[in-house]
Amino acid sequence: MKSQAFRLLVVLLVFQTVLYAQSEGMVSIQGSRYIPLYGRDSTVVEVKDFEMDIYPVTNAEYVNFVKKYPKWQKSQALKLFVDDSYLTNWKNDLELKDSENNNSPVTYVSWFAAKAYCDCQGKRLPTVDEWEYVAMSDQTTKDARIKPSYNEQILAWYEAPRSNENLIGQTPKNVWGVFDLHGLVWEWTQDFNSVLITGESRKDVDKDSNLFCGSAAVNATDLMNYAAFMRYAIRGSLKAKYSLKNLGFRCVKDINE
Repeated sequence: MKSQAFRLLVVLLVFQTVLYAQSEGMVSIQGSRYIPLYGRDSTVVEVKDFEMDIYPVTNAEYVNFVKKYPKWQKSQALKLFVDDSYLTNWKNDLELKDSENNNSPVTYVSWFAAKAYCDCQGKRLPTVDEWEYVAMSDQTTKDARIKPSYNEQILAWYEAPRSNENLIGQTPKNVWGVFDLHGLVWEWTQDFNSVLITGESRKDVDKDSNLFCGSAAVNATDLMNYAAFMRYAIRGSLKAKYSLKNLGFRCVKDINE
């Protein structure tokens, strides 16, 4: 009886380990309710459990992606989905320019291309709420926004010029085990336009699914969080086909219940 009970316990433990094992290169994020910079239907937003890439997607990883999916190569990508700056820091379809590093975040990638990359990995882009929820933590605290040092450090990172030697993993990981949410590149989100109202005024209901006006943002909950204001302003200035020098991405994955 003891032997059978022990075997059953081992089977249960193995099953539990497999069930809750983290995906390779990702960490599990325990969801909760939090107050974002901008409220929507209510000021409190609930984030469900999910997994997030530990690092932003690198040049090397994106090279492998375009090798497997040639339609996203520099010369093949449809202009409907990318602008003229797409992969402009690449020498050709499969090679980076000599000034670029394989372990730097991939940039000059449009939202459409970033979404396609994540989809092909069985993942997706994070929502604004998911990204901000993880990004509000520091090395010890899940919500570090009340710390003056937290916001000051992020602003200092944002002010620093980006160089080709900006490698992943050089800044401290946060309490979740995620690196480089701040201080390396801006990152695409799935719904980068979701908080902002389009058009020249709040009464303008003429929607443009690609263009979003940052000056029309409403319902800010923390007027002192300048770093977050900058992120929302950047998102509000983007079109989905834009490809920028300091704009990259990472993927997330739903946790099946």
